[in-house]
Amino acid sequence: MRTLFIGDVHGCAAELDALLEACGWRPGDRVVLVGDLVAKGPDSAGVVRRAREQGMLAVRGNHDAHVLRWHHGQAPEGKKLSKEHRQVLETLTPEDWAYLEAQPLFRRFPELNVLAVHGGVVPGIPLAAQRPEELLNLRSIAPDGTPSKRVDGGVPWASCWEGPEFIIFGHDAVRGVQQHPHAMGLDSGCVYGGDLTALVMPERRLVSVRAKRCYVNVNAPS
Repeated sequence: MRTLFIGDVHGCAAELDALLEACGWRPGDRVVLVGDLVAKGPDSAGVVRRAREQGMLAVRGNHDAHVLRWHHGQAPEGKKLSKEHRQVLETLTPEDWAYLEAQPLFRRFPELNVLAVHGGVVPGIPLAAQRPEELLNLRSIAPDGTPSKRVDGGVPWASCWEGPEFIIFGHDAVRGVQQHPHAMGLDSGCVYGGDLTALVMPERRLVSVRAKRCYVNVNAPS
């Protein structure tokens, strides 16, 4: 069985369809979305519907977590709902919400020695002790070892990860596809006019399709 790990889709349903075709997707292939299924792109509901109807697996991304908080009436005090997130709230069905709610912060695939997560894992800390904030938002490790969600907050966290599991993640569109000895980042900025990228396992083959257009400025809040 092949497993197709796919980077941040962000509502780009047409590109998701094109990427599955480019990968030669066939019944029996397992598809794993590494978070941020929704927001910023044109068709979040279409992405979630495809994922649940086709039995795709996913991990929760920071944007997925954000709309779930609003859906449950747990919005941060004083925060306004952005237009991109309001569109998600207005278009997802109860079945879509149930699917999104069911996705965990990480998934393990022991037969591949792979762990999938959206943001990252702080090196040197057991997985059970990782904070959800880092699992959803981590991008960098500062020189003093402090985790940061900023691209300019240090070196890529994945460059410090020494295993034993191979981690596949998303969330870092600015750095693009990242290939490290024990980790690979798949967010290649589709919603910003870049690519949507898959890693086909077990052969570790990268496949990308170009975005149909730029849907949002790359400097938009992450």
